[in-house]
Amino acid sequence: MESTHKFSNPMTVRNRVVFFADILLITVAVLGSYALRLEFTPDFMRFYLQGALWLIGISLVIKPAVFYLFGMYRRLWIYASVNELKLITMAVTTASLIVSIVFVILFWLKVFGPGFSRSVLAIDWLLSLLLIGGMRFTLRILAESRAPRSNGKTRKIIVVGAGNAGALVVKEMQKNRQINLEPVGFLDDDPVKQKHSLLGVPVIGRITDLTNVLDERQVDEVIIAIPSAPGRIVRLVADICRLKGVAFRTMPGIYELLGGKLSVSRLREVEITDLLRREPVRIHEELIGQVLEGKRVLVTGAGGSIGRELCRQIARWKASSLVLLGHGENSIFEALLELKQDYPGLELIPVIADVRDSVRLKAVFAKYKPEIVFHAAAHKHVPLMQFNVEEAITNNILGTQNVVQVAEAFGVQRLVLISTDKAVHPANVYGATKRMAEMIVLDAALRTGKAFSVVRFGNVLGSRGSVVPLFKRMIASGGPLQITHPDMFRFFMTIPEAVHLVLQAAAMGKGGEAFLLNMGEQIRILDLAEDLIRLSGLEPGKDIEIIFTGVRPGEKLREELWETGKTYDPTAHPDIFRSASENVIASETLAITIQQLAELVEKSQSDEIISLLDSVVPGSAILATLPPADLTDVL
Repeated sequence: MESTHKFSNPMTVRNRVVFFADILLITVAVLGSYALRLEFTPDFMRFYLQGALWLIGISLVIKPAVFYLFGMYRRLWIYASVNELKLITMAVTTASLIVSIVFVILFWLKVFGPGFSRSVLAIDWLLSLLLIGGMRFTLRILAESRAPRSNGKTRKIIVVGAGNAGALVVKEMQKNRQINLEPVGFLDDDPVKQKHSLLGVPVIGRITDLTNVLDERQVDEVIIAIPSAPGRIVRLVADICRLKGVAFRTMPGIYELLGGKLSVSRLREVEITDLLRREPVRIHEELIGQVLEGKRVLVTGAGGSIGRELCRQIARWKASSLVLLGHGENSIFEALLELKQDYPGLELIPVIADVRDSVRLKAVFAKYKPEIVFHAAAHKHVPLMQFNVEEAITNNILGTQNVVQVAEAFGVQRLVLISTDKAVHPANVYGATKRMAEMIVLDAALRTGKAFSVVRFGNVLGSRGSVVPLFKRMIASGGPLQITHPDMFRFFMTIPEAVHLVLQAAAMGKGGEAFLLNMGEQIRILDLAEDLIRLSGLEPGKDIEIIFTGVRPGEKLREELWETGKTYDPTAHPDIFRSASENVIASETLAITIQQLAELVEKSQSDEIISLLDSVVPGSAILATLPPADLTDVL
């Protein structure tokens, strides 16, 4: 029964057919070599026939064995690609080399004779390569030609981008005909590609020709296949498609791909992050690998938006182990499941712990001995922290102090604090607590000489509790969409891009630096809201009403990344700057202030906490901002 079952397996049958085809083709290759070199003359029969028969015999013994060792009978040849072509070349070359050596030795030992032609061996290698490889790629061609289409209507596709990504999209359409997508043309701005074809699909113009193409041709969908495309390109395509009533999708951006979050073949709807993409800059990536590869890494706040993306990208750089430390068990569990699936070879250690619990932190550091720590755990919602001052102190300040002290005690080599633009001239409790956290890290770096540093950046799109998910919920409920002020501006960056730059900055850190990420121009929240409404297929003011609710306590109309009067030095990366001198207070004063804050927290004296922060934090203006009167000011 068992042998019958094995034989009935379609893959077993297919590979047996391939094996027997190889036997035939190996014989044909040897005979063809002699025919091309000597022809089947009387001299061949007299001098070379015996050698030819020996060459056939040797080839039939050695070549299939070598092919088997190279895994050529364990492949799905209907999906053969360039990698399989390399494999075939290596296997055939290795087999032919072994056959040649054995054949020459046997001839030298006078096992057969008398004729011997060295050129036959070279011709046999070439014919074997053509026949063995050709047969396997014929299987793929036959499989693709027989791929059935489904009963649905075939959709005509224009692909924006005739590069590697565009070719990948078209290959997928041509291979999987059942998805009923037919590429009818590429659009690309490269003048070299104009009027040429890629995979049989013509390049019919530039991206700016999209309007004319949609007017002149029957097109059902446009696919943007440029992972490195800046936001202006994505916006141009999206706006034209929206006006023409044509569906459009895109590939993930380059930083999403770097983070391993999505594969390049994954098409999705255009999102707000795509409209705000910047030109990607990837410089000195090898530094990240040098810092992270083979190291034991711990991430606090690993279940949050930034923390989870940190874990994704750290995993990509082959850390020896990764500790996911967080307070919320559900978010850590979800992060663990995702990383286990994507990086099965990485040692992942989920730890449910609160950074405010120093005893627990010591036990974790003692057990897992992290060499690098990314401290992303923090309360971050500005109005909520105005309403819950004590929580902001215990988590953002005392929690950071615990992490830094434990990192010092257990010999952590490198520590990076994830900070915020709201720490610059803070006008709210959250910003002030993050500035205090910065001072704790920088003070430790100055005292110990270790590579402890701070990375400061603005808002990230799509993080939990941020404006984009909030606006999406308002749109989904039919509106109105609430904005605090028509002239509210913010810096924005995608989560994968921010984390990529954080890792780049971390790799540069020598100790005591405050790195600032170039966030580009500030974006008006009103424009962001209108883009989100249009991406939902609706019109602002017509389908979704926009109302203004007033600036909330602790909010600025514009955030600041750069302190006035300070010097910021460029680094090797054009999007990362280093603060030449951060305003810090003396270690003794810092320790006394933290102790005073802890005592005030125990007494729940929020007003006194705010007064102390305002007097200690450089450039703060917290007292000018009243706490929320009630919860309605928090939302």
